[in-house]
Amino acid sequence: MTHAQLAIKGGSKAVTELPARFHFGKEEKEAIDALFDECIRTGNASGYNGPEEEAFGKEFAEYMGGGFADGVNSGTNTVYVSLKALELPPFSEVVVGCVTDPGGMMPIAELNCIPVPADTAPGSFNTGPEQIEARITERTSAIVVAHIGGEPADMPGIMAVAKKHNLPVVEDCAQTHMAFIHGQKAGSFGAMGAFSMMFGKHMCAGGQGGAIFTKSEELYWKVRRAADRGKPFNLPGHSNVRYAINCNMDEFHAAIGRVQLKKLPSIISRRKAFVEKMLERGLDKLPGIYVPQKDLAPDFEPCYWWWRLRFDASAMTCTRDEFCAALAAEGALVTPNYYAALPAKMEWFANRAHCHPWNNPLCRSDVHAEYATPNCDKCMATDFLFSIYESYGDREADQLMEAFAKVSSHYAK
Repeated sequence: MTHAQLAIKGGSKAVTELPARFHFGKEEKEAIDALFDECIRTGNASGYNGPEEEAFGKEFAEYMGGGFADGVNSGTNTVYVSLKALELPPFSEVVVGCVTDPGGMMPIAELNCIPVPADTAPGSFNTGPEQIEARITERTSAIVVAHIGGEPADMPGIMAVAKKHNLPVVEDCAQTHMAFIHGQKAGSFGAMGAFSMMFGKHMCAGGQGGAIFTKSEELYWKVRRAADRGKPFNLPGHSNVRYAINCNMDEFHAAIGRVQLKKLPSIISRRKAFVEKMLERGLDKLPGIYVPQKDLAPDFEPCYWWWRLRFDASAMTCTRDEFCAALAAEGALVTPNYYAALPAKMEWFANRAHCHPWNNPLCRSDVHAEYATPNCDKCMATDFLFSIYESYGDREADQLMEAFAKVSSHYAK
């Protein structure tokens, strides 16, 4: 098996076909059909802030262990609304992990604050306590922690730093539904947990969607006001109390989200089971492959939005990109780098000195600051992404293991 000719050199592919996720089923269709039937019966279009969204918020809060939750219309807006609810001082600094979707950093600038990228912890795509503390100044007003790829960040350590400096923390859980830290769900440590539910995530509420979780009732009502044009939720006798835009979820997305929430434990357990199948087949024993999740602290449980693997160049005669290209030719879904999640290296950030809020006379931050990220740079040079789906089983594990073994054997020193 391991001496077969590589597909990239004209041989047969190891992976004949990989199934789609089959994320949606008849349950989602029935939920939407029921809403349409009600619209037709009453003659009224479905809106928002209705019974489906109310039920979704309550069910999501229960899933998180108790508290409050509000649905919004995108993952980016979960971060935006969470930060807006904190009412941060204009031109204050918000420390944010350097590896994140642009939508996890741009809301900071949209709220007239200054994003300050923090390096990752060694060997990780997630920022860590020491890296965050190194970026804190007298101008810092909050911290945003993204849990990347389904791997939970060191929230106990980060919360200790936040407490020391009296800073609120927003957990960006766009890629980390149902990851655990010492038995506690990611997203339940900080002041708020921001969850994306767009079509590619562990659970989705349709094409776009999201939810904000908090244990604080006071923050919950601030979230509601920040998500819906400053309406005076829980403030009777008031008109709109602050300026804000409309970030509402609607009844249709909430109905889908309720169904997906019921499916989420099974989705996560099947992803974890597939990882175990690959490890049982010896993926971590192959030359050139290291599984960095082995370095996670005890009781840190990933939920695998994708599986981050590390290429060990010392054992191979090829580069990481050549290795990944050969795997892709065999039919594996791999991405050789994660540069798409480095917003501070993109044009918008490189050109920030000429843009608001950096060019505002009230900004006191160094607009030309260089934010070195040596830990991140090292990981970006070695790690690659292996996409796995909850629909994969033994057949897919066998074929994907054959693909990895073929490529590893071919290029091993």
